[in-house]
Amino acid sequence: MGWLILALMGAVTFLYGVSVHAALLCLLVKPLPVLALLGWLHDAPPTDYRRWISLGLIFSLLGDVLLAWPGDLFVFGLGAFLVAHLAYLRAYLSDCRRLALLPLMLALGVGAALLGILISHGLGPLLIPVIVYGLAISAMLWRALARLGSGVPKRSALLAAAGALAFVFSDSVIGISRFVVPFEAAPYVIILSYWLGQWGITASAFTQERR
Repeated sequence: MGWLILALMGAVTFLYGVSVHAALLCLLVKPLPVLALLGWLHDAPPTDYRRWISLGLIFSLLGDVLLAWPGDLFVFGLGAFLVAHLAYLRAYLSDCRRLALLPLMLALGVGAALLGILISHGLGPLLIPVIVYGLAISAMLWRALARLGSGVPKRSALLAAAGALAFVFSDSVIGISRFVVPFEAAPYVIILSYWLGQWGITASAFTQERR
C-alpha cells in the first residue's frame, strides 16, 4: 500500500506541475511512480525475469530525469529508454523463445508505420538514433506478444503484452507530438500511458514461478 500511495502522490503532483508549467516540480516528482514500482517489484519472486525488469525500471528512471531536465537531453533520454527496452526484451526471452511469426509481423508493422511517419516529416540528425530506438521497441513488443499462448502463466503474458502496447503507444505519441504535430493534451496522454505500461510490465513479474 505504501508504494501505491507514493506512486499516486507522484503522479498527481506531476500532472499538476504539467498543468501549471512548473518545470522544477515536474523534474522532482516525475520519477516517483516508477521508483514506487521498483520498490513494489522487490516483493515479486526473485527470478531472472524480475531482475531484468528491475534493470529496465532503473534505466527508465534515468530516462525520466533526462527527458524532464531543463535543456534538450532528448538523445540521452532516448538512450536510457533504449537500454530499458533491451532489458525488458531480455526478460521476455528468459521464459519464452518461440519464434511467434504473427506477433513479429504485428510488431514490425507498428514500428515501420511509425518510423515511416516520423521520417517523412524529417528527423535530421536524430534519424539514426530514432531508427535504432524504433527497432528496439519493436523487438520488445514482439517478445512481449510472443509470450501470449505459450507456456508462460496467462496473467503474466497478458500484463506484459498490455504494458508493452501501452509503452509503444506512449512513445508513438512522443514522436508524433515532437516531430509531426504537437497537441495540447500530448503530455497527459504520454505520461499516463507510460505509467500504465510500466505498471503492466512490473505486475507481470508477480505471476512468475521461482526458478
